[in-house]
Amino acid sequence: MIGVLVAGFSSLVVALFGTPLFIRFLVHRGYGQFIRDDGPTTHHTKRGTPTMGGAVIIAATVIGYGVAHLVFMTAPSVSGLLVLGLMVGLGVVGFLDDFIKISKQRSLGLRSVPKLIGQTLVGLVFAVLALQFPDEHGFRPASTFVSFTRDTAFNFAAVGTVVGAVLFVVWALLMVAATSNGVNLTDGLDGLASGATAAVAGAFTLIGIWQSNQSCYSTRLLTREGPVAACYDTRDPLDLAVVAIALMAACIGFLWWNASPAKIFMGDTGSLALGGALAGLAITTRTELLLVVLGGLFVIIALSVVIQVGSFKLTRKRVFRMAPLQHHFELVGWAEVTIVTRFWIIAGLFVGLGLGLFYGEWVVGSAL
Repeated sequence: MIGVLVAGFSSLVVALFGTPLFIRFLVHRGYGQFIRDDGPTTHHTKRGTPTMGGAVIIAATVIGYGVAHLVFMTAPSVSGLLVLGLMVGLGVVGFLDDFIKISKQRSLGLRSVPKLIGQTLVGLVFAVLALQFPDEHGFRPASTFVSFTRDTAFNFAAVGTVVGAVLFVVWALLMVAATSNGVNLTDGLDGLASGATAAVAGAFTLIGIWQSNQSCYSTRLLTREGPVAACYDTRDPLDLAVVAIALMAACIGFLWWNASPAKIFMGDTGSLALGGALAGLAITTRTELLLVVLGGLFVIIALSVVIQVGSFKLTRKRVFRMAPLQHHFELVGWAEVTIVTRFWIIAGLFVGLGLGLFYGEWVVGSAL
């Protein structure tokens, strides 16, 4: 438990004090954000603001995780390393996207196909490896069961071991793509994505700690008949809590400089990495469908784009003045700080609902 706190503190310090150093580096190199002409006109004042700040979030998360293990001389878990690997891999894809934008001075970075290939390759490696590495109890980082607050009865492997593994990989790829792109679409207003991600990562911290305390193989919970009904069979829950709190603290430290008026943007380097980390945490904590609730803000914003595009293609009419949704409210006349604050409230409500469902399920399960 102390390791969780050490990881959070270390990550916060790195992000809080490392971000201004990175800002100076980016300014010196002239790595500023290129603003789209078809976006809200109020964003033109942000042209030239340093971007690719997601690199600091990634570095702070990894360092915080590493410090926690160094201090207590413990080995990293497979689950923790897989989530961090997914985060770093997608961060590299986002970095390439950001770097092309900056070097070419255009709003388009990687073309859609190369970007999708990069995301797919990173997600594929994560998904395949997540089904390997059983521990002494036979638990693996991921499961072929579809999960909500724990594994449900729906099992991809029911149609065959090999086919089930393939279906799981496809499922994991969809989750990674949806979550990373959801966070990417949410990024666009100062502090919006980093604050919302911090809230969701905080929820995963609590989930990991609770699953560790209620592990099916916890000495406290074992009975003569075996594990109790409401326990969890997550492979490395406490270490996933270490990853989650390091991610949360990194986002908070970065938010100090990313809050309006932002001194730095996370760019696709950050948004793709953060989305990947959340997807990885959901898969490895066996809370895949619960992520839809915890990350409800990301879902709403992504749906606004789907609705806008679908409506325009079918009727040639737009539902919103601009998509994603946060830009619609900008054009309606809401101040940027007002939008961000209200969207943070929405994000917090979804996180509270998700945690309520998670703990409520355990209470019901414990009474069976």
